[in-house]
Amino acid sequence: MIKRIESDLIKSNVFIVSQDDNCVIIDAGVEPGKLEIEGNVLGIFLTHAHYDHAFFALEYAKKFNCKIFASKFAEEYLRNPDYNYSKGKLKIDDFNSFVFLDSQGELKLKNITIDYKTLGGHSKSDMMYKIEDDIFVGDVLIGRDMGRTDLYGGDKLKMKESLEYLLNENYSIMHCGHGEDFNKFTQNKVINLWLKYLNR
Repeated sequence: MIKRIESDLIKSNVFIVSQDDNCVIIDAGVEPGKLEIEGNVLGIFLTHAHYDHAFFALEYAKKFNCKIFASKFAEEYLRNPDYNYSKGKLKIDDFNSFVFLDSQGELKLKNITIDYKTLGGHSKSDMMYKIEDDIFVGDVLIGRDMGRTDLYGGDKLKMKESLEYLLNENYSIMHCGHGEDFNKFTQNKVINLWLKYLNR
């Protein structure tokens, strides 16, 4: 079961993915008290390190006694409010709760298996997570829009590579960092349109 909660931080999404008595949380923009958790939280997964997706990560880790998983490039953003765009409100120096991920791989946390893959284009810290037939892509795609490439670490070439990867990825539903969820058929049409734009 997947529950989507919209935050007050630029209406970013937080997802709770549950299987039996366990769950993982994707992104951390919602105040901890507004999360309705049933069962054990096995981990927090950040799709990227902009403040609206990472703001409460340490509070989640403390409250649920679990680790935060993120791209190896996330630390640079979380240390620097200018890079995470929090206007000085988010600055992390203690990374004992973090597990930094490199390239791609698979994590098994009890009965939940998470495949992860480094993306790029919106930020250097972009990550995709796949749980069964669902993928979580942060702000690489935001519904029918492509994520911004003009922020720190953004890169049009990396965005093109990410979209081409997603075009060929097997999944049923794509969950984005903002807005509603879409199926693969819909998102492939969106991706092809943005690839035409990037290839101009």
